[in-house]
Formats: sequence, C-alpha cells, structure tokens
Amino acid sequence: MPINLTKGQKVDLTKGNPGLSKIVVGLGWDVNVFDSNSDFDLDVSVFMTGANGKCPDVPEFIYYGNLEHPSGAVKHMGDNRTGEGDGDDEQITVDLSNIPANIERVAFTVTIYDADVRRQNFGQVSNAYIHIQDLVSGTDLIRYDLGEDFSIETAIVVGELYRHNGEWKFNAIGSGFQGGLAALCGHYGIEVE
Repeated sequence: MPINLTKGQKVDLTKGNPGLSKIVVGLGWDVNVFDSNSDFDLDVSVFMTGANGKCPDVPEFIYYGNLEHPSGAVKHMGDNRTGEGDGDDEQITVDLSNIPANIERVAFTVTIYDADVRRQNFGQVSNAYIHIQDLVSGTDLIRYDLGEDFSIETAIVVGELYRHNGEWKFNAIGSGFQGGLAALCGHYGIEVE
C-alpha cells in the first residue's frame, strides 16, 4: 500500500527501503470535457538541480526533446500526446545510485503544450497525480493526488526527490506557474529561445 501524501508533505524514500535504487515515477491526468477545438497535450519534464536550485547545464533538463541524462540516471519514457486511457500518462525511470553527486534535487513538472495558443490551463485538467514505484519489485511506494487547486496555471511543479543526510526523500510540492515550460525553465536556470 503506497503512502498517500498531501501538498507540502515530505517522506523518506530510501531510509525505509534499504537497497532501493531504481524507481519509476509515473504521472497521470484526465482532461475535463469542454470545447476548445484543440486536443490537450500535457508534457512531463524533469529538472535536475544543484544546491542552488538551478540546473548546472542544459543536459540536466529532461523532456520530450532530451529523453535521457548523460549519466543514464534519469530517463523519460516518451511523450504521450493524448493522455487517454487508464494508468500513467507519462513515466520517468530514475536510478538513484547513478545521480551525479552535484545534483541535490530532481523536480518533476507537468506543462500544457501550446497552452496560450489553445487557450488551455490546469483548471481544465482533473485527477492529476504522481506516484513512485520500485522498478525491481513493482511495489507502489508513494502517491500524491494534486486535487483541483489550479485554475489559470499552465505549468505545475508536482514534486521532487531530494538528498538529505545521504538518503533520498520526496517532497509533494503542487506549485502552479503561469507561462508554461518557459516559466519553469527560467525558474530552474535554463535559458530558452
């Protein structure tokens, strides 16, 4: 039975699970029925940051255009452009033991592709969640349901893994941004054109 988190809650990931190194981070959502004349395309991105909260370089930004960190520690399993069906819409695999020593946090975010042009926002999305699963055993470890706290936001920092005293923990963040992926890139120190 996974631990169900609430916004702002932090939980140990590796301390209570000795030997845990390979995990799957799954994110899912449903789109409310309405007429915008455009499909929704939600995208998961990962920002691997140092102690200053910024990505050291562009390779630490994992998204549909850069599916894998050079270390192999973080891999995006591909872009789901419709979000239809049950279960996870997009997944990231993480090998905690291979995350470079200069990386303190691994943030998981979701954005709406072309949100401004399509006049879409997270007020039109429901049942959004993140869960973490042991890749080896398949055991669900953590689940965080975002709730319906968003209205005009086009990007969300869902949660993050972070190092604490040599162990990995998870923080359920649930923080919304306007400005989509560009706003998140600016927040994490990635320059966009």
